[in-house]
Amino acid sequence: MEKEQGFGTKAIHAGQAADPATSAIMTPIYQTSTYVHEYPGKHKGYEYSRSENPTRLALEQNIAALECAEKALCFSSGMAAVDSVLKLLEPGDEVIASADLYGGTYRLFKQQYERYKISFKFVDLSDVDLLRSAISKQTKLIWIETPSNPLLKISDIAAIADLVNSRNILLAADNTFASPYLQNPLVEGADIVMHSVSKYLGGHSDVIMGALATKSESLAKQLYSIQNNSGAIPGPQDCYLVLRGIKTLHLRMERHCANAESIAKFLKQHPQVEAVYWPGFVEDDGHEIAKRQMRAFGGMVSFQLRNASQKETFDFMSKLRLFTIAQSLGGVESLCAHPASMSHASVPKEERERQGIKDQLIRLSVGVEDIDDLIQDLEQAF
Repeated sequence: MEKEQGFGTKAIHAGQAADPATSAIMTPIYQTSTYVHEYPGKHKGYEYSRSENPTRLALEQNIAALECAEKALCFSSGMAAVDSVLKLLEPGDEVIASADLYGGTYRLFKQQYERYKISFKFVDLSDVDLLRSAISKQTKLIWIETPSNPLLKISDIAAIADLVNSRNILLAADNTFASPYLQNPLVEGADIVMHSVSKYLGGHSDVIMGALATKSESLAKQLYSIQNNSGAIPGPQDCYLVLRGIKTLHLRMERHCANAESIAKFLKQHPQVEAVYWPGFVEDDGHEIAKRQMRAFGGMVSFQLRNASQKETFDFMSKLRLFTIAQSLGGVESLCAHPASMSHASVPKEERERQGIKDQLIRLSVGVEDIDDLIQDLEQAF
């Protein structure tokens, strides 16, 4: 039996054969809206680029290979991908989602889909017992982020899958923070895995894109129908950029993880830091689960300043020189964000604070710069 290819080999080669017309080694950018029919109904597999495009197909096949999926689909943004999953539901259905959830996902759930009579419960999904007690007859979808945004809580994907798969409840996992290099939710039992491709998969802060992947042929057909009907597809130029970015995903993630570990340990011993959120610490509540279902602990670190006002927190961030204040994450450059006023501003203040997203909380996307320079940058800001 032929040995399965390693991750780095799949990242570079999966879905990417030489161009049949010219033997170009790089997948061409098929910048076309339509395709010629030899006569009506007879064509080479492509009719219209909303439905299929060779550059997008190459990327979808690549992501499917990395996520151990049968099929992947790419969308114009991460939120378009989330939106497509919710379109599998019907009025009266219920979704249980991680309480510590990306603010844009929370906003889509509450502002858009509650209007369509879909209800939402937000539960600490790092506690499977809390999930068990929250499930009702109306529950049709569990939406998890692990690690979560921004507190990096860990949910046990396999345990949740064991709980819900026999109940005809879909399990979808946002794998953006981990990337397929660190974690494969479908292998752990999830039905759908979602990525904001803009983050680690693209890796260079130059693309907006989302993706879904599944092992289920029937789910893949439903999601493709939604993709095709709704038309929220990425263009071929963006697909080409992500294909190029993925070729170094394994190399980048190794450096992201190593740098994040050093930053987390530096912050943990600093007297001006109240708390550090990073699942690599042995004492972290989710450490043992993360150690089992992830290959390393990721490039994200959040921390809370000690006895700081919001202004003092902002002042600290403004002093940073290498950690740029910006939305997003997962690029080669280091970024810092203030979740309460940026990514989670749409979450009501009382709800944010109940979840631990306080005005003193800072989220770092640790890049691939030299670690001594990053630590020096934090030190001078303190």
